[in-house]
Amino acid sequence: MEPPALTVSAAVREHLRKLCLHEFPCGTGSWNKSRFLPQTYRAWRELIPREEDAVGPGEETVDALLGLVCSPHSPWALLEGSSAEDRFLRELAIQNPLMLKDSFFYTYFRSLRVVDKQVSLVDNDLLKFVKLEELVLSANQIKEIDTTNLPPTLKVLELYGNKMTSMECLCTCPPPRLQHLGLGHNKLLGPLESLYVTSDYWPNLISLDLSFNDLTDLQGMVSGLRTLRRLRLLVLQGNPLALVPCYRGFIIDGLSGLCVLDDITVAPSEKHLFRGLSHSGDLLAHEARLVVTVGHVRGVLDSSVLDPEPGPQGPFITYSYYVTYEFVEDEEGEGDEYGRVLAEIVKPPPSTEQLGEDIPKEPIKEAEDSVGPGLASQSQSGELEESGASAPLPRPMDSAEELAKLRPRLDPRLWPSPGTVLFSTVRKPWSDVIPCNYEMQHVLKDLVRLKAFLLSGTTVTIVEEKILSWPAVPPSPNSPSAAKKGKGEKDKKGKEKDKEEKDKKGKDGKDKAGKGEREPAKEQKGSKKKKELRKDLRQDPPVLRVLGSGPVDLEPLLSGEPFMSTVCNFGVVRTLETNRLTLYRDSKKNKSEKAKNAALEARKSKTKLPAASVYESDYRPDPLTVEIQIQLIQGHSTEEALRRLVP
Repeated sequence: MEPPALTVSAAVREHLRKLCLHEFPCGTGSWNKSRFLPQTYRAWRELIPREEDAVGPGEETVDALLGLVCSPHSPWALLEGSSAEDRFLRELAIQNPLMLKDSFFYTYFRSLRVVDKQVSLVDNDLLKFVKLEELVLSANQIKEIDTTNLPPTLKVLELYGNKMTSMECLCTCPPPRLQHLGLGHNKLLGPLESLYVTSDYWPNLISLDLSFNDLTDLQGMVSGLRTLRRLRLLVLQGNPLALVPCYRGFIIDGLSGLCVLDDITVAPSEKHLFRGLSHSGDLLAHEARLVVTVGHVRGVLDSSVLDPEPGPQGPFITYSYYVTYEFVEDEEGEGDEYGRVLAEIVKPPPSTEQLGEDIPKEPIKEAEDSVGPGLASQSQSGELEESGASAPLPRPMDSAEELAKLRPRLDPRLWPSPGTVLFSTVRKPWSDVIPCNYEMQHVLKDLVRLKAFLLSGTTVTIVEEKILSWPAVPPSPNSPSAAKKGKGEKDKKGKEKDKEEKDKKGKDGKDKAGKGEREPAKEQKGSKKKKELRKDLRQDPPVLRVLGSGPVDLEPLLSGEPFMSTVCNFGVVRTLETNRLTLYRDSKKNKSEKAKNAALEARKSKTKLPAASVYESDYRPDPLTVEIQIQLIQGHSTEEALRRLVP
């Protein structure tokens, strides 16, 4: 059984009860009884308390009682944030408590604020407040209002943060003198709402706040508001219709008498720039355009310095880095073409893939010492083993269960939230500052979904992708082709043995110059063979690791900000040791004289790395950061708006 609805008048009575207007130090009692005589011995005019120079024993003076109410350190002081009306009633309850009757309250109040009291019903007892001009019922549970219960003297009505889905109930018998109507942060939805903002219902309306609802019909809303001749202040930000590029210009040109739009004064230059735009409403495409830009990534840990030196049979490890972000799905499947990385993450790469020059040629031995004797990898049986120079080559899978064991488990942060798509930048190799150079324009026609997404925000994630590559599996020695090949090689070896003995003397008689001329060719041949061997590699499924992930607030785009820029800071992931390893690795590859001298000094001092004191004194850890910018495209003139929005 649902609890009974809480009415406005009941909330007002409960508020007056909590003020304790008839309890100490207010009201009448033993603390001020000498100031009041029984009513049977006094005329009506003598209800005003006497001003006596002395009070009886055990009683308090008026000043002392007022001090108990007004002092912030008193236990009888009002709560912080109490209204001026509450303070006045408490003081009146001390100075003249006999005036506090129901008839006084109904004629005294010109403003009632019933905020966050779980009120759901506006009852007819509200009509007893005959002088009420301002009624604030924000942050309650009101779904509908019977306007016949509103006092006709009302000039200000605020219903922010309720559950109203339509203005139709307010138009049954609206207060004729109403000048301000606040309906922000409700659930107003549908094109019919523009029918209820006309002068037929609100002839004296000066200010209207419909912010943060679900209104989508911009052209219909302007047509209805155009009939409000006295309207000077309008707030529509936070609605889906405010996301289209022509929003501000369309309203400014359509409502010539408007002075303030979304808390921003309408400048005369704006009226000139957007002149004539409201007459082109039928040509405008009702869609929102947002541009997402991902800048530089800083503070990424170079994981390659922690890997051991690969053996002749692998594994060869490569790393790449990229940034993902969530966004509401674009129209016509643009996410499939540009940014749906979910399928790319789940789907493993082909079993065999050609690799280029990305394989490191000179891994750092010092990194191997800091990590251990080998790199732990998963074998075909599901067990962990160390892969080094003597590690066996992977064998084909025997069952789907064993294959499932080897698939990398995805981090939940790599999955998009419901109703969103995961977009990704291009994968880049490690560097101290990784330039993403990513820019993506999103065009959306479902403005209600876009508004809900902007309210919830997006999530930005920096991902490290690790790929292990292995040489191609050689043919089995027991195969017929291998046996035939082995027999042929044995016969050929016997024939070539005599030839080598005949040519031995000739080779020994050649001078050193000739030998020196042939050595580069031999080295080149070996390098070429090594290069071809490295190209013939197959890759394991990528191993993904989230380096940093965090939310990004997008609500400023709903609040009127056309541009939002932030730097996502995920904290420090580097350490002093990894930075020293990276610097030493880079110094070995650097061909400058300065790097050679530094390496020479390090060898002379019998240290594998530069002195720790050099790094410790200047070491300033850089946090892992990524630059994110999101722009809501808006037209700054009639020509620009038409050029961008005409289909």
